[in-house]
Amino acid sequence: MSIQVQDAVADKAESHRPQPLGRLADGSPLARLRVVVIVPCYNEADNIAHVLRNLGRHCPWADVAVIDDGSRDGTSAAARAAARDPAAPDGRRVFVLRHCANLGIGGAVQTGYRFAAERGYDVAVQFDGDGQHRAAAVRPLVEALLARGVDQVSGSRFINPRGYGQYGIRLAGIKLLALLVSLVTRRRVTDPSSGFRAAGRRAIELFARHYPQDWPETEALLLLRRAGGSFAEMPVAMRSRRRGRTSISFRKGLLMMAKVSLAILIAIFQSPPSADAGKE
Repeated sequence: MSIQVQDAVADKAESHRPQPLGRLADGSPLARLRVVVIVPCYNEADNIAHVLRNLGRHCPWADVAVIDDGSRDGTSAAARAAARDPAAPDGRRVFVLRHCANLGIGGAVQTGYRFAAERGYDVAVQFDGDGQHRAAAVRPLVEALLARGVDQVSGSRFINPRGYGQYGIRLAGIKLLALLVSLVTRRRVTDPSSGFRAAGRRAIELFARHYPQDWPETEALLLLRRAGGSFAEMPVAMRSRRRGRTSISFRKGLLMMAKVSLAILIAIFQSPPSADAGKE
């Protein structure tokens, strides 16, 4: 199905071409990179302005792509208003892309990766639009990506547990998925459901062409591994969402665990995706 995507650029943007991070004046290797933060959203009008303010405060050197996945509460309008805030950092650009229909989290994230691939960014950071992720952790996540020489780094809540966590059946499900992914990939994974991730150019190109659609975080690790990519984790702290309720109910959570567990088993026998698949 063809989905129209609306691309609205903040008034301060002068060019669609991403720029190296010249705004970093501390000699960091990040100053040579072009970074975009992908923020998938669905009905986050009450949270997105706070998220963009925090990203502007802690990551003024990164562009932001808000992916509104067919929201019905004015998320896109709230994001545009926040992007035009006179207090926003000079030089940072906020792009607001809107799906005309709800595709789900996988479709929203893949739109972000397609945007990053087409615009030539070196690093793409996945960052939730509900306020759970900490903007201050974006730079350490990107620095870990560079230092470890991997294709993707995920923020894990369970390496050094602190801040907001998971409990009960949800925690048990994450632990089960972590065990299965660790066995299949032969790498220790503690938080396969984390949506806070930094991806390098190789992973950006892969995810722009192939990305799981339903509850994709765990399957994306398997996809990257099957394609010959590498990943790592680093400890992060997360918050509970600022406002509203998660769309994942108890029933959906159980369905997610069953579906992803089956996908993990199927992945053992699947051939890796072609690096050229999807190219025009």
